[in-house]
Amino acid sequence: MNSIQRILHRRFFIKLFHWEYWSFNSVYLCLYPVWFLLCLRARSFFFFAASNPSIRNGGFLCESKKDIISIIPPQYHPATAFFSIPANGEMVLRDLERAGLQFPLIGKPNIGGRGRGVKVLRDEQDVIDYVRHAYLDFHIQEFVPWKNEVGIFYVRYPNQENGMITGIVGKEFLSVTGDDRHTILHLLQQDKRAIMYLASLKKIHGDKLNFVLPEGERMIVSPFGNHARGSKFLDVSHLADEALTHVIDKICKEIPDFYFGRLDIRYDTWEALKEGRNFSIIEVNGAGAEPTHIYDPRHSLFFAWKEIVRHWIILLRISRMNKKVGHRYLSFREGVAMFREDKEWSKKLAAMTE
Repeated sequence: MNSIQRILHRRFFIKLFHWEYWSFNSVYLCLYPVWFLLCLRARSFFFFAASNPSIRNGGFLCESKKDIISIIPPQYHPATAFFSIPANGEMVLRDLERAGLQFPLIGKPNIGGRGRGVKVLRDEQDVIDYVRHAYLDFHIQEFVPWKNEVGIFYVRYPNQENGMITGIVGKEFLSVTGDDRHTILHLLQQDKRAIMYLASLKKIHGDKLNFVLPEGERMIVSPFGNHARGSKFLDVSHLADEALTHVIDKICKEIPDFYFGRLDIRYDTWEALKEGRNFSIIEVNGAGAEPTHIYDPRHSLFFAWKEIVRHWIILLRISRMNKKVGHRYLSFREGVAMFREDKEWSKKLAAMTE
């Protein structure tokens, strides 16, 4: 690697030349006037609460995963056990055994986002450690065996019988391929994406990063389909054909009053998913969901802005339709309280992620 390449592999320059790593406010700052105009059109700063009436705040912030899972037909999501804090690790293990959940498992905060506080639990000690550091109510669910993950953005206008897919993001988990000479850490240091998450990877893997992988062996170093956890997002919206749309529309219409959001799905093969087989919904995101196909490195920031605004307009239309049939927006006081609550949750999530 020459001197110029070494400079370009520094975090500052990687972030500078790749907008997908910019902060939320940096990306959205120029769009706030558009959001304000939409609020004026709705005559409410918190119109989004009416978009998905069966989900708290429409799924914009502070929604409970326990409440969301309760309205999803059980055949579509992984087996899950919920726990309130304070919790005892030994009692949690007994409850998991009674529920028939076996390792590996996934621990998640009941309120969260962007992969914060999510952890793979491989044995009983992992569960005990997770419970000990849980500052929020949490749930533990079975580890879905399917190797592929996709995020499908779905919308349906309340006055229409069928919905549509407005974006699909394919997810490539952060991984390295061995060469039988260099350590995993060295290989990660050559990858611009891995460099952006190196600190957290060191915390997760520790001394294991000093291991030398055999030539050609691939290791997934972050098995989470979150951009904030290292996954590469690819826009595969062109795959939204009639068969897939029919399957996703059928599923979403079985979720009461769900009109706008993104399904994060683990699946076996694309053909099986299109046939409604061998998949599991691991997350349902409502009004606060991003059309995450925008984070494809091939897309410009202008493309991202266009897609965000397009989805905001759809969100407004759906919310106004639901308002006309009796579903309410949040009052100004309720909206402010929601943001304050989210700020408190974020502090606790940060503590769980450390």
